[in-house]
Amino acid sequence: MLIKVFGAAVQGIDATLITIEVNSSRGCMFYLVGLPDSAVKESHQRIISALQVNGYKMPTTNIVVNMAPADIRKEGSAYDLPLAIGLLGANETISSEKFSRYLLMGELSLDGSIQPIKGALPIAIKAREDGFEGLIIPQQNAREAAVVNQLKVYGVSNIKEVVEFFNNERELEPTVVNTREEFYAHQSTFEFDFADVKGQENVKRALEVAAAGGHNLIMIGAPGSGKSMMAKRLPSILPPLSLGESLETTKIHSVTGQLKRGSSLISQRPFRDPHHTISQVAMVGGASFPQPGEISLAHHGVLFLDELPEFSKAALETLRQPLEDGFVTITRASGSLTLPSRFMLVCAMNPCKCGWYGHPSGRCTCSENQVDQYMRRISGPLLDRIDMYIEVPSVEYEAMRRKEKPESSAVIRERVNAAREVQKQRFSGTEVSCNAYMPPAMIGQFCALDAAGERLMQSAFDRLGLTGRSHDRILRMARTIADLEGAARIEAPHLAEAIQYRSSILK
Repeated sequence: MLIKVFGAAVQGIDATLITIEVNSSRGCMFYLVGLPDSAVKESHQRIISALQVNGYKMPTTNIVVNMAPADIRKEGSAYDLPLAIGLLGANETISSEKFSRYLLMGELSLDGSIQPIKGALPIAIKAREDGFEGLIIPQQNAREAAVVNQLKVYGVSNIKEVVEFFNNERELEPTVVNTREEFYAHQSTFEFDFADVKGQENVKRALEVAAAGGHNLIMIGAPGSGKSMMAKRLPSILPPLSLGESLETTKIHSVTGQLKRGSSLISQRPFRDPHHTISQVAMVGGASFPQPGEISLAHHGVLFLDELPEFSKAALETLRQPLEDGFVTITRASGSLTLPSRFMLVCAMNPCKCGWYGHPSGRCTCSENQVDQYMRRISGPLLDRIDMYIEVPSVEYEAMRRKEKPESSAVIRERVNAAREVQKQRFSGTEVSCNAYMPPAMIGQFCALDAAGERLMQSAFDRLGLTGRSHDRILRMARTIADLEGAARIEAPHLAEAIQYRSSILK
């Protein structure tokens, strides 16, 4: 008897439909074909145990299982559930009448309980696209998949529930998620707030400009000056995610298994802060079968690199293409994969190896040559792709003891949102979302300078030795500063502040 059950394979952040064909005939052999990996092949033993514990018999006939299309490699243990249901259907233990209406995925334990899987959201999207009535997945993944409308999502905890459902002996309740209510409920709740940051007003202003325009920045300062503290508070002043951005971000976290169990959509911009020992593959993504790396997990959010010079050169140089294009292409022997990686890069570093160069205490023990060598660990092409260089001074005692409460993140976020709204209207009908991503053609259109601005820009270009890329980045920053001030045109003070953010000890 030939039975067809449907599952899905996740490739990158999208899913592909997998048809599991089970044919039962006379004999006593078991064959599993269709390019399965070791984890899929091992499912045979898990299925046997799960069926026996729950009172079902494994077919004793000749069984051939084909996972089509056969040219796509099937990975992981998530195929246990559709394989088990297919085997029971071929054995006529359960009715196969409803098989064509549902897509199934789930890992089986030896007792028949169903364990969570990766990639439930893209699988649900694929199920809806292909016209399936419903999706049957582990209970822990149900809320994640239920954000997809026009699809019934059934969360199950044991294979017995699925068997009884197909035999019309049990009704399963679809999981319902109020997507908009849950999405907006957590957008304004943050763990960290700028109200905790004493002093550092100039640095907070720079972070506000960066948030308003989506600009990359690097902070240079002695240990304890508050670089990491302020970076962790940056998401609290960024504009909220749109539903489309949230869906794309959630898909990436779903396929890597980093979405919290029982959660639905990600409602806040991601903040990723990998350790400086991270490898090139972990940063950009890849491995034998390409998976998203840190730069994709930071999509629509912040990638924070603390102690920037301590990162390996190979890991840092992989950032070049994503910073320019907003995506990364990974090519391996198994195929090529393009992943989104439109993130805001925020870096922090000490001014020298010991960390105290330029500190008022005079405790630095590094020679000028050692300071130069430390700075040279970061390549010029990478630095040229960073918009803002911010020197972070040590906090003064008076600022630490000041009783006035600093400005909160909510107040700063209002100004940032107002500036982003101006940009949203400016770039309406295009794929550009903020000033930092303006292409050269738009820079000429929206960043025109008056005579005073032209003279100031020419002076800075000659004095700082700017490149064409850094020239454009200054104009983008000036446009953002003008947006924060509510100005229609870029004026000399806006341009002067933008130029200031390119003047640094790194230059």
